Amino acid sequence: MREASTGLLVELYPESNVTDLLLEQAGKDPGHALYARKGPSGWTDVPAGEFLDQVRALAKGLIAGGLAPGDTVAVMSATRYEWTVVDFAIWFAGGVTVPVYETSSASQVEWILHDSGARHVFVEDRAKAALVQGVVDASALLAGRVLGVVRMDYDGDAPNLASLAAAGSGVSDAELERHRSTAGLDDVASLVYTSGTTGRPKGCEITHGNFALVAKNIVLFLQEILLQDRTRTLMFLPLAHVLARAVQVVCLSAGTTLGHTSSAKELLEDLGTFKPTFLLVVPRIFEKVYAGAAQKAAQAGKERLFGAAAAVAVGYSQALDAAARGEGPGPGWGLRARHRLFDRLLYPKLRQAFGGSLGYTVSGASPLSAHDAHFFRGAGVPVLEGYGLTETTAPCTANIPSLTKVGTVGIPIPGTTIRIADDGEILVKGIGVFKGYHANEAANAEAFVDGFFRTGDLGSLDADGFLTITGRKKDLLVTAGGKNVAPGPLEEKIREHQLVAQAVVVGDGRPFVSALVNLDPEGLENWCATHRIPAMGLADAAQDDRVRAAIQASIDEANTLVSKAESIRSFVVLDADFTVESGHLTPSLKLKRAAVVRDFEEQINQIYG
Repeated sequence: MREASTGLLVELYPESNVTDLLLEQAGKDPGHALYARKGPSGWTDVPAGEFLDQVRALAKGLIAGGLAPGDTVAVMSATRYEWTVVDFAIWFAGGVTVPVYETSSASQVEWILHDSGARHVFVEDRAKAALVQGVVDASALLAGRVLGVVRMDYDGDAPNLASLAAAGSGVSDAELERHRSTAGLDDVASLVYTSGTTGRPKGCEITHGNFALVAKNIVLFLQEILLQDRTRTLMFLPLAHVLARAVQVVCLSAGTTLGHTSSAKELLEDLGTFKPTFLLVVPRIFEKVYAGAAQKAAQAGKERLFGAAAAVAVGYSQALDAAARGEGPGPGWGLRARHRLFDRLLYPKLRQAFGGSLGYTVSGASPLSAHDAHFFRGAGVPVLEGYGLTETTAPCTANIPSLTKVGTVGIPIPGTTIRIADDGEILVKGIGVFKGYHANEAANAEAFVDGFFRTGDLGSLDADGFLTITGRKKDLLVTAGGKNVAPGPLEEKIREHQLVAQAVVVGDGRPFVSALVNLDPEGLENWCATHRIPAMGLADAAQDDRVRAAIQASIDEANTLVSKAESIRSFVVLDADFTVESGHLTPSLKLKRAAVVRDFEEQINQIYG
């Protein structure tokens, strides 16, 4: 199949915008808890009416400060409740939100403020305020720019959210409504800058229609998840990432109670106290939970039992998947019996790691290994993998509870068409596709063909319209012998090993394929304990024969997925960690392949002599 579509389920008035979704919820039930805030004594519900009042007060403050409809406002903060309040306040004031990752460098902040033209900036704390002011003071690009910097707190001295709200007390409700209702579906709601795996970030113009239409249609598309009683979810992805904000708007439209956590260290604790009914997860979280569960089992002397339980979970899910594809009868009675046994003994403990109330997880941002998807589904934590980009307001395809095929990223969301070009590139047209790149006509001319957005990803559609991602055009390696190699599947398989944090397959223009591997510090510690090996640091582990043998076994397993010409012949274990701060990962934890290849050129050259 070359093209697949899903019809639109919900249409909206062209004059409406994303703020109407909040008014709709507050009008329906002002006492309903749209959000929950974490405090010293636990989670406190924020009713829709209270949230709306906070949004209106800040929006009036922005208007009093001179914000005109269409003006851009930057937000630089970790994920937190105030981020959401500020986002809607900007929209109510008629402005355009410009997210800035809290981990951004000074040069990135400078470029985004310059390119977007923002004159107002909301920042998380005093440190971020100092960073922004330092950028402005030292920048030739921003020379003469007067920026209003507001801290996102209600305590302490001005300017902060409290002083901003107070400043707007003289703005009338009529003036606020004039600003709020100025934008229509075709108008820009947010300039979201690509996280920049290569090159300078480009500003993607995401419209009110992108956010609102995706939200309204996703709610019905995933109604088994979103339209149940008392749905709850915890957001921990960066809100500067379009996927996190799109999901926030989906949750608002569904009336789902949403909490925020900004610390990965507190995530497991917050899951236990918040008890989400569904969760947006990135693959690295699944990998961590699996490794942690395996380690606990090993420490308790139950390594073989865990291995058996994992095999049953994977086999059970694979049998379900085969039945869904029409390729098998489903789990046999023996497998069902073993599954019931482990569902009493071990799987509940795994489910408890997610809070104990989880019905579904949605995996996005990067590819999830089929093994992990089968394992968690078989253990009672169903995983629905989807696909999207910043330019598609994130989700453009998804598996849904009633239509799921593990290993695929699902079918087109409503109002969306997926086309596979002759060279295998995935093309997208639909309600989520952005308006274009801000002030970059050259990029726009290159990005579209016949009205479809060119994703740069490679994939295929099956007879039922399910999309499978096979690689990325720019990542495709061509060896010296002319063999095309997609690194993604090899890297995903290697990353399944407890020791591995990241794997980067290289070999473009080289005589054979090789890999750079770096170690997971926590995984290394647990692996050493399990194998009764004295603890060692990353530098020592990179040279340790036992560690290298374990990595080699993982690479051997990955090589079974490809032909001999595509297989990894050599590897090097790095003693460095790939992080957002090191410049090797984007804030959404995607690998910056070009940065890795550049920074570790010496190690690559050593592989090839």
